[in-house]
Amino acid sequence: MSDRLQLGTSDDLTLEARWDSAEDARAAIVFCHAHPLQGGSMNNPLMIAVTHALVEHGFSVLRFNFRGTGESSGEHDFGNGELLDIDSAHTEAAASGLPVGIAGWSFGAGTSLRWISERSHSLAWVGIAPPSEYLPDMLPTGPKRIVMGTRDQLIDSQAIAEYAATHSVDVVLTPGDHFFHGRGRRIGDLVAQGFAEIS
Repeated sequence: MSDRLQLGTSDDLTLEARWDSAEDARAAIVFCHAHPLQGGSMNNPLMIAVTHALVEHGFSVLRFNFRGTGESSGEHDFGNGELLDIDSAHTEAAASGLPVGIAGWSFGAGTSLRWISERSHSLAWVGIAPPSEYLPDMLPTGPKRIVMGTRDQLIDSQAIAEYAATHSVDVVLTPGDHFFHGRGRRIGDLVAQGFAEIS
């Protein structure tokens, strides 16, 4: 079942969002999209395909458009105001009464990991191809996984490998470039595996 809704932020913006609910859900996943100034939104094909895979694995998924994207009000804030957007999504997901994890793709992966660090939340996190720039130095406890394509043309894979080794983050390499065209189901399976501990 898929339901549209709106989220309100602490700075009085309204965010477009969608719940995709699993039957007898084991957890709720907040899923953050790629860079909005580069075409990222909650409706990108990879976002939809991963969401469907997660639902099949028993996870309900809350996708939302960051500020200034789609029908969400406000303007893009280069990862700063977007932390308030994630606050709102996390509050909505937690209100379901389910355990909560957080995932993201590209910009959404990096921003959600910053959110975990700055809010000191020990949530399970899975990032799909996060940019190596601006990843936080301090991470709270909780399982963390990075899924990277072997042919990613946008991300510094070596920098990601070094960051993951330093911060005890699991890295899974899988065939594909940054966009994983036609690979959404497989990426969704790998993301779901990263949340196995929160069920």
